[in-house]
Amino acid sequence: MVEAHIALLRAGMLKPTGAQVAEQAGVSLRALWVNFNDLDTLMAFTGAEMLRRQDEMFEPVPAHLPLSDRIDGFCRQRARLLEFIAPFARASLLRQQFSEALKIHRARCIARVTDEVKILFARELATLDRDRRDRLVYALGAAATWGSWAVLRDELQLGVDEATAVMRQSVAGLLAGATV
Repeated sequence: MVEAHIALLRAGMLKPTGAQVAEQAGVSLRALWVNFNDLDTLMAFTGAEMLRRQDEMFEPVPAHLPLSDRIDGFCRQRARLLEFIAPFARASLLRQQFSEALKIHRARCIARVTDEVKILFARELATLDRDRRDRLVYALGAAATWGSWAVLRDELQLGVDEATAVMRQSVAGLLAGATV
């Protein structure tokens, strides 16, 4: 049923109904509701599955590389992961305001990015006092999370390569500005 939900989201349905998910899964609507109390519960399970798949796709960028290579690797990987989660993220935004599970899911996604930033750019962050370091981590995380990607892709209508280039410029600029 989660697979059916993912398939509908990938097909562009931002708010598939329980009946549509059940039909896609080849099960009765009753079977869907026996397994999931409501659509928020289904979204939470779908989100967990998307995170699991994202984890499988994640390949840490080596922290020993020169800064330019780390920025490139980070931004290319973020673009790939953000494109992967795009259908779920778009649908999730519609329900997030009313769903604690989706708020928690989003917080986990943001924490993952800021944790990656702390590891990958540890050398640059180590030169800063705590306040500047924290602000830089937040700024880098914001530049590389779904909200920024959605503006680039959905609002500005940039292609993946151009959106990745903008992210790279943002990340590089933030890192360069922090060391001045």
